[in-house]
Amino acid sequence: MNKQTVNTQNAPAAIGPYSQGVKIGNLIFTSGQLPLNPQSGELVADIEGATKQSLDNVKAILESAGTSMDKIVKTVVFLRDMNDFAAMNAVYATYFPTNPPARSAVQVARLPKDAILEIEAIALAE
Repeated sequence: MNKQTVNTQNAPAAIGPYSQGVKIGNLIFTSGQLPLNPQSGELVADIEGATKQSLDNVKAILESAGTSMDKIVKTVVFLRDMNDFAAMNAVYATYFPTNPPARSAVQVARLPKDAILEIEAIALAE
């Protein structure tokens, strides 16, 4: 199988030695997306805005690979504080109104740039 990297200017550039996404076979794996605004480089600090920004970044990567959010089969949400779960969930639900993907959500000790959350996804290629 041929592995292809996925990169777009519509999502934040990688802050380390990794790709925004990788396509192999009929799957696309996104790297964890911090709530960084790709235009300004600013980190969104409130949980609702951070969830939206991270999911918008995931969406941009998937679209650049020729697929879409409705093709996501699995996500992982990393939260700095599990007390933010309900607020994150409310925003997250708007991105997946029907047939939501499988998901894990875990609290972590710390995220890059001291972000309050990070979201990664696995999706089917079109």
